[in-house]
Amino acid sequence: MSLHAVILAGGSGTRFWPLSRAKKPKQFLALVTERTLIAETFARVEPISDAVWVVCGNDHALAVKAEAPRARVIVEPAARNTAPAIALACRAVQREDPEATIAILPSDHHIARPDAFRSALTAAAEAARGGDLVTLGIRPTRPETGYGYLRRGAQRPDGSYAVEAFVEKPDAATAERYVQDSAYAWNAGIFVFRADAMLDALRRHQPKILDALDDFARMPSISIDYGVMEPESHTTHRIALVAGDFGWSDVGSFAALPEVRALDSRGNAISGDALAVDCDDCVVLAEGDRLVAAVGLRGLCIVDAGDALLVVPRDRAQDVRAVVEALKKQGRQDKL
Repeated sequence: MSLHAVILAGGSGTRFWPLSRAKKPKQFLALVTERTLIAETFARVEPISDAVWVVCGNDHALAVKAEAPRARVIVEPAARNTAPAIALACRAVQREDPEATIAILPSDHHIARPDAFRSALTAAAEAARGGDLVTLGIRPTRPETGYGYLRRGAQRPDGSYAVEAFVEKPDAATAERYVQDSAYAWNAGIFVFRADAMLDALRRHQPKILDALDDFARMPSISIDYGVMEPESHTTHRIALVAGDFGWSDVGSFAALPEVRALDSRGNAISGDALAVDCDDCVVLAEGDRLVAAVGLRGLCIVDAGDALLVVPRDRAQDVRAVVEALKKQGRQDKL
């Protein structure tokens, strides 16, 4: 059984402005280690892969080659969400290896325990041998309202679980209940399947995507969850879950950095020429050529990109995308 890893690198990462820009989105930032997120993703999966592919837009193809020079690059003619990107990858991989099993990986997540992650991926590949579409379900560690969830059913002979439902992002009370219930897992957007099995599922649920692979101007925009995985779970019931516990984080905003980076004695995440005096639970990133000093602050994110400065409470870090929208309306392309 061959395993081909496909890294999806088409995201824009607007929640990491001003570090993330149109030419340098989140996956090309070194947010956790000295390597960029996409370089870390490539390094994690290469040891167990027969080949690693990256799907990205034309604007980022050279950056992908710089960060993952051994990867094979698939250029999307246009950004159309994850289902078309996966269809494009399946066709490319199957042309080279008709028997291929494919692991789909976001390019901008962090995994604290790579060995455990590789073990889970290998188990998922085994579970996918019979034609099931397999997803990795992450054990929740907190009542997170920003993630979708998976509800698992009976355990199967290979150790995986049936997926009973894809669950929308819950409210706070529901999320509290999910944390206490072992049947629920975070949906991390990590999938493993045979290339032919996914193409068959696309023919059943999204034939327009396959019809438009050679004419992306007609391509519908839809995620793999809504377009394939959810309807497949209601019809063929051939969606399986492999449980994962490997220190996963989607690094969703600046507020998440203290969860994945080394901190000072008062819980501050600091990098660059930055100084935090009498500060608690702050993120202070100095990416420009000047000193950034913070005094007496609690729970703030301060990010200096050299040509732009962001200050936002940690509990509103998700709202940074509103700055990007405001800049677009003002025509400030030089800051985007």
